[in-house]
Amino acid sequence: MKLKLFIYFLLVFGSFNSFGQSKPIDYRPQYHYTPPKNWVNDPNGLVYLAGEYHLFYQYNPFGDKWGHMSWGHAVSKNLQTWQTLPLALPEYKNADGTETMIFSGCAVVDSLNTTGFFKKGFKQGLVAIYTSHIEGKAQHQSLAFSSDKGRHWQYYKQNPVLDIGMKEFRDPNVIWLPERKVWLMTVSKPLEYKVQFYESENLKNWRLLSEFGNQGDMTKIWECPSLFKVPIEGSKDSKWVLMVSSGHRQTGYLAMQYFVGEFDGTNFIPQPQNEVFYLNEGKDFYAAIPFFNLPKSQSKPIIIGWLNDWEYALNIPTSGFRGGFSVPLKLSVFNENGIFRLRQEPIVKIGVPTIKLNLKAGEKLSPQLLDLKLNSYRLNLTISLLTSKGFDLELLKSEQNSSILSYDVATEMLSFDRRNSGNVNFHPRFSSVESIKFQPENGILYLDILVDQSIVEIFANKGKAALTDLVFPFSKTTEIGLKWR
Repeated sequence: MKLKLFIYFLLVFGSFNSFGQSKPIDYRPQYHYTPPKNWVNDPNGLVYLAGEYHLFYQYNPFGDKWGHMSWGHAVSKNLQTWQTLPLALPEYKNADGTETMIFSGCAVVDSLNTTGFFKKGFKQGLVAIYTSHIEGKAQHQSLAFSSDKGRHWQYYKQNPVLDIGMKEFRDPNVIWLPERKVWLMTVSKPLEYKVQFYESENLKNWRLLSEFGNQGDMTKIWECPSLFKVPIEGSKDSKWVLMVSSGHRQTGYLAMQYFVGEFDGTNFIPQPQNEVFYLNEGKDFYAAIPFFNLPKSQSKPIIIGWLNDWEYALNIPTSGFRGGFSVPLKLSVFNENGIFRLRQEPIVKIGVPTIKLNLKAGEKLSPQLLDLKLNSYRLNLTISLLTSKGFDLELLKSEQNSSILSYDVATEMLSFDRRNSGNVNFHPRFSSVESIKFQPENGILYLDILVDQSIVEIFANKGKAALTDLVFPFSKTTEIGLKWR
């Protein structure tokens, strides 16, 4: 009898440990960038130069938990397949024995050599503007520069270039204003829920222009700000957009908010809005910034975000690496009843199995789709809801788990439920349901869903709404299910 019981438990619970969690599964995404090993968080220094898109990022060279912040580095020729390069900006020791960590920032192409860092006539100099962080003592803004497309760097000997004597003052993002021939920096005072705007002719000497803040979401600190122009759809004009990483619609979690408005050269003036505009309604999209110096073929700004949430970031059950990045997203501004909002379009074309379906109420998924047996794919759905009460779409479905994307016609709510998505017990704050309220367009709901091992990125109504969540299914091969309400 004891032997039979042992065999029974071995068969039923063999794929789980004693705490109900799965054996190690390779949760590494197939078409979202992750470094080969160790911890990552915020993307930094997104820049295009001489045929390469550069992704720098917060990186721990020594382990898969936060610490020893330095800049990792990857490059791509198409924004989709990435090559990991050696460490770009390592932390360094100061004369007094303290360590300076390289916190978040940006990178620019100093084609006019405004800094004087490069040889006369050289137009491909890269300058990194980053937060130099001395634990418990100071945060200030500093420079490093490279003459070989970011492969080797020198720290500016006169660092820091901007120090206002605060312990929390970080995440500079810099753009060039050609009409005024100055650099414009947006930088955060996190604990005060403010961003500041500075200008400089040479990236070394900065003048304060103005502050903006104390509005919108103030449930979490403000960090990783960026101010840039975004084209208006159907127009030759553009709007200024200020993105700030802050709190979430659900208390205690992280998200990104944005403001649309105008920048008059000194002040940012947002449009009136009666609600907080969140860039993404999921729990796992944060710290996104735009690329600098995009080629002329890219007419829209492109951003990349970190896919994780500080509530549980240190505990996600990946093996060998911890943290990764969204696919690149093209941004535009659309006018909805006199209010300007952002649209996001994912850039995914190469090597990703894509399924396109037009569905009407009551239609079943094909047997081929039901037996997909993939954990990485793209699902384009056009769903007619004219005669339906809604649906439940099961993603990454197996006998043990599924992640459920639902739409309810009566409440006009799109929800993503990851409470039974697989391994949810590694942290008490992980299990959750996220929701977005919006109307279908003429009874049609458009969904662009990116599923990639442990990542689900959902873009609804042609990118007017976005929702990104991590999930950790127990099975390496899963199915798709559909139930009509």
